[in-house]
Amino acid sequence: MHEVSLGGTLCDYLTGEARERTTYEDLRQALARYLVEERSFAPSCLRPRFAVSYTAAAGTQSREADLAMFSARGDLCLLLVFCPGQVHTYVREVTAMARLALPLPAPLAVVTDMREADLFAVVSGEILARGLGALPAQAQLEELAARHALPPLSPEQREKEGRILHAYTGFLKNCCGESCPIP
Repeated sequence: MHEVSLGGTLCDYLTGEARERTTYEDLRQALARYLVEERSFAPSCLRPRFAVSYTAAAGTQSREADLAMFSARGDLCLLLVFCPGQVHTYVREVTAMARLALPLPAPLAVVTDMREADLFAVVSGEILARGLGALPAQAQLEELAARHALPPLSPEQREKEGRILHAYTGFLKNCCGESCPIP
């Protein structure tokens, strides 16, 4: 399924900015609201549309996670990505994104379609929890991230992860994005 404009705008729950209303934006806003209202996150610890830059054959590129979660000290702890398909098929792509995050890799990641969710450790790919209840509360996040911390990548590791992310991103853009005519 493609992300399609529904016309008009909506107010971003976290930033108050006007956002284009799309088939997925309502879901992204619901995730932000859930994390603040149900999982006790301070809005200042959540950043929507968190860009991750990487270098690939086509030069410097970037890909956005739907939400980045930070500790109260400002350390990146988790990237969350909404996916329109089978949750488990996005884990490797999101692992690459989390490993390429700067200034330090995100130790945790979540992939969700709003029905299912996988919380996993980026260092190993180990699934730590499943289901929407897998999204950690603010109070749990820092300790959970510390248990699964990973060191910064070497230049060689960044290059390899960049190639992996580029392959996934290139597929999405050429099949499900800008260059794909939607009937």
